[in-house]
Amino acid sequence: MGIIAWIVLGLIAGLIAERLTGEQTGWVMAGVVGIFGALLGGWLAKVVFHVHSLNTFFNVSTWITAIVGAVVLLLIVRALTSSRGRSRV
Repeated sequence: MGIIAWIVLGLIAGLIAERLTGEQTGWVMAGVVGIFGALLGGWLAKVVFHVHSLNTFFNVSTWITAIVGAVVLLLIVRALTSSRGRSRV
């Protein structure tokens, strides 16, 4: 896939992941989380299932992998930022 396809895939996957997790991060952060989530999901699919899931833009496995990776990444970001925001008494 080309760089434009990665950006579009990441933005859409990030926005869908926002809806699924209830987060409100904005367009730019959703795109960044979506792109890195797609890479994370692709890497995990390769390691765990021994498949290359990020081959083409219009493949269902590409979208599922990107969305699941973005959701996982958003949950990790939420866990890190919520624990950092709490003060210890």
